[in-house]
Amino acid sequence: MPLTATQVAVVEDDSGMRERIGRVIGADPALALAFSASNAVDILNWLTDNPVDVLLVDLGLPDHPGLQVIRQCRRMQPACAVMVLTIFGDETHMVQAFEAGARGYLLKDGTEADLAAHLRHLGAGGSPLPPGIARQLLRRWQASDGAPGHLSSREAEVLDRVSRGFTYAEIGAQMGVSASTVQTHIRNIYGKLDAPPPSEAVLATRPPGRLS
Repeated sequence: MPLTATQVAVVEDDSGMRERIGRVIGADPALALAFSASNAVDILNWLTDNPVDVLLVDLGLPDHPGLQVIRQCRRMQPACAVMVLTIFGDETHMVQAFEAGARGYLLKDGTEADLAAHLRHLGAGGSPLPPGIARQLLRRWQASDGAPGHLSSREAEVLDRVSRGFTYAEIGAQMGVSASTVQTHIRNIYGKLDAPPPSEAVLATRPPGRLS
């Protein structure tokens, strides 16, 4: 395993899902499982003395809300990138997670390859934005057109192309701009959620091998 492997901590109350996550991380030489917990208290106690690169959080924890874990982790370890892994794909949960400080949001019906790729990119300073989440965001702004913080035409175009599964490079080529310009648009979109803008959002393809 490389010395630069991204250290990942996990809080998930379902033992079967914890095992699947552990297998995904264990199979990727760029990732290392630093700690796995089943509840908020255990993960927060561990985070007090153990810096970690990425924290993977389930929103539906048995003792405290996952949103509380995200907020406390961001205060305790500002450099830690938090990603939500959840069954909740609705706009309310998603926006609340970003506002709490999450840098990524992935549904449990995604693939194992999605999860591994998103964890790698988070460790490198990115923020995953899967097509399904992009579609939710696009619908949100389409429904509130003209409201404060609405998307610019270019941001809406980027989000639409993200929602259809195109990568940064593909979107840049289609729009006649660089991939870094696409990343800038994504940062602006995150900023309009009233969340701290991440360094970038990462798009991934969806190969077979579902988590559930």
